[in-house]
Amino acid sequence: MLKPRTLKCLALMLVGFGLLLLLAGIFPDSPAGIVLVGPILSVYVLHKLGVPGLLEHDGFCGWGWCSPTLLGWLVAAALWLAVAWLLAWCIQSLIDHDPKR
Repeated sequence: MLKPRTLKCLALMLVGFGLLLLLAGIFPDSPAGIVLVGPILSVYVLHKLGVPGLLEHDGFCGWGWCSPTLLGWLVAAALWLAVAWLLAWCIQSLIDHDPKR
């Protein structure tokens, strides 16, 4: 699970995500923004599922969307870092168990 190849794959995925974040920051209307919406929207999905403390004012912000709290940002970061790590682990396990070798 914590093999160096898995960590290298995770690092590559995080660098790619960082480059997408940079691209979306430079060009706000780029398609890279669609990829970046997932981690942010997960806070709202978790709030809708009943996890408290993720949105400011408990989600009651009038007509606008409430911003995530610090806890909301930390939960989103931990959740998507875990998803990226599991994806890197799956990729490396598929590469290591290649039947052609």
